[in-house]
Amino acid sequence: MLTTIRRAEYVELTALFFLQGAALGMWFVPLSTVLDANGLHDIRPFAFAASALAAFVSPLVFGAMADRHTSPVKVLRGLALATAVAMALASTSITLHWSPWLVLVLIQLHALCSSPTWSISSTIVFARLVDTKKEFGPIRAMGTLGWMAGCWIVSLLNADTTALAGYSGAVMWLAVAAFTYFLPAFEAPKSVTHLTLRQRLGLDALTLLKHPDHRVVFFTVALFAIPISGFYPFTPPHLRELGLQHTSAWMTLGQVTEIIAMFMLGGLLLKWRLKWIFAVGLASAVVRFALSAINGKAWLLAGVVLHGCSFTLVFITAQIYLDQRVEAAWRARAQALMALMNSGVGNLIGYLGTGWWFTACEQATRTRWPIFWGGLAVASAAVLVYFLTSYRGQGVPLRTAKNTTASP
Repeated sequence: MLTTIRRAEYVELTALFFLQGAALGMWFVPLSTVLDANGLHDIRPFAFAASALAAFVSPLVFGAMADRHTSPVKVLRGLALATAVAMALASTSITLHWSPWLVLVLIQLHALCSSPTWSISSTIVFARLVDTKKEFGPIRAMGTLGWMAGCWIVSLLNADTTALAGYSGAVMWLAVAAFTYFLPAFEAPKSVTHLTLRQRLGLDALTLLKHPDHRVVFFTVALFAIPISGFYPFTPPHLRELGLQHTSAWMTLGQVTEIIAMFMLGGLLLKWRLKWIFAVGLASAVVRFALSAINGKAWLLAGVVLHGCSFTLVFITAQIYLDQRVEAAWRARAQALMALMNSGVGNLIGYLGTGWWFTACEQATRTRWPIFWGGLAVASAAVLVYFLTSYRGQGVPLRTAKNTTASP
């Protein structure tokens, strides 16, 4: 039970993650079926890759801004407003059947605005927590609940295949922007007074990769994001092929285990070495894709359920790791670099690579789903082997990390 922060503050932070999670889910989950229903099947891999391209630029730039120039709350407010406008424009272009290339440009604009928002929100939350390892998991779970709520709203509106999903998401982003006025506009710690262009662009965050443990964590997250990128665009059409409608709602099954894992994460971080928490998350991904490869309705849904556990034990643990083991003045850039490695490097290779792999697995009348998902299971197993053989760690749980780790 969270007792170390004020109740009102707890409500503020959980509400922030809930609203933002809903806004992200209302766009990202139905995007695949919306594009298919509007004759844009060919641009689907590129549409998902847009967020990866944006992650190469936006998170580091806006992370450096939040570290050094202005309050992260103000940065989030501006990005939320810009994301709402861009999402509405992209949805309009899909509805009016504009040129596919123009649709892609607007989707890319939306991605540039939205990709830094999660790392900025995480920075805002981390800065107001007293005990990160105990408090962050339950608060972050509200983002997952928001994601689920957004997906259910889309399905209740019967918008799984229409641009109404995007318009609804735009409204939710306006709600995020409005909510930031209720958050205290704290100033982030300033690292230096005279900045080079490299520092202003946030590229100095790359020095974090010199630390061997940091490097392995960053690389593991990036590599893990490659096979997991195939989960989001290709699970919904597989569900529909097996006769399951309202795919946005079915996809929320994964968030059930995600929430359970987030509430358990604080206890695990106190008792387990980071290495084994990561290992369980990576192994869960191998099992998840193997179950999907069986190509049955129940097995695919079981794979969806396992997704949440895998996601939490890898990505959320990595965020907490950075907050515990990186200096306060670097944390926005550290979270931004994680977003670049995950949403940028990993997702770009993943969306394009799994798109190619899916095409290779397609036949004239059917998709060879066992081969498709089996290939992703093998890729996930390779990431697990890399992490187990490369990560050394401190040999202690995260509870002592702040006292035993030097700054990068």
